[in-house]
Amino acid sequence: MTNGLVDSWRLKIEHRSGFGYAGPVSSSYNEARMWPRNETRQAVLDARVEVWPPARTYRYEDYWGTVVTAFDVHAPHEALTVTATSTVETLPPGDLIDDGEGAGWADLAVPEAVDRWYELLLPTPRTGLNDELAAIAADIRAAHSTPHAAALAACEFVRGEVAYRPGPAGVQSDARHAWELRKGVCPDISHLTVGLLRAMGLPARYVSGYLHPAPTAAIGDSVAGQSHAWVEWWVGRWTAFDPANGVPVGERHVVVGRGREYGDVPPLKGVYAGPGSTGQTVEVTITRLR
Repeated sequence: MTNGLVDSWRLKIEHRSGFGYAGPVSSSYNEARMWPRNETRQAVLDARVEVWPPARTYRYEDYWGTVVTAFDVHAPHEALTVTATSTVETLPPGDLIDDGEGAGWADLAVPEAVDRWYELLLPTPRTGLNDELAAIAADIRAAHSTPHAAALAACEFVRGEVAYRPGPAGVQSDARHAWELRKGVCPDISHLTVGLLRAMGLPARYVSGYLHPAPTAAIGDSVAGQSHAWVEWWVGRWTAFDPANGVPVGERHVVVGRGREYGDVPPLKGVYAGPGSTGQTVEVTITRLR
């Protein structure tokens, strides 16, 4: 994935997550979304998902195209651990759209476009806006002649108004709560941005994945990485942007899944029979191999 003009990165990702319980659990039914995607700007060279206690796993793609590793555990257990290990080659940002390019407002409003992206135009529990935010979205749209320029302005607005607090991309709050607090982790900022984009009439997706935290990472160094979230919007084609960091999505980002919001792409979820949970653990280690 090198073409003489840009250099790819090769990243090894180890993502360990699990639950502890207050006593023996008799059975649990689980889904992990921790397997990176093969697509235009990234190639999965190796991937595996391991479960403890041992369980037979099977994989499938869900409605949104995310690879799901599903498994049941029927032996008594007081903890559950899932470890996903992958090696992915990624590319820097490329073929970016200029502010004045892409589909126009009229193009996004035609019935064919609205029908095609209907699910990605509707608010969800985590991306819904209050009256103040809806008015802000209307103002941003009115100030820009193209949807793409308005989308970039929305990202800049959120980054300027809501402080990013790096941390695990777990089950967070929603767009309204992040706005009220004026701070949040990456899912909060992505939910708020997606809500503004949809309110302006842009189809928008919530993206779940990983971020290497160091733009100048040394080859061979292992660092504490992050589960991360960013956004994509459609203006004739999909464009990705990381509003939490204010950068286009590039070689430090690895896509795992897409959906309407976090609820469509949680890294690990499940149901079980037994005593209460004592909490979830998450650890991500990323090594730049090239």
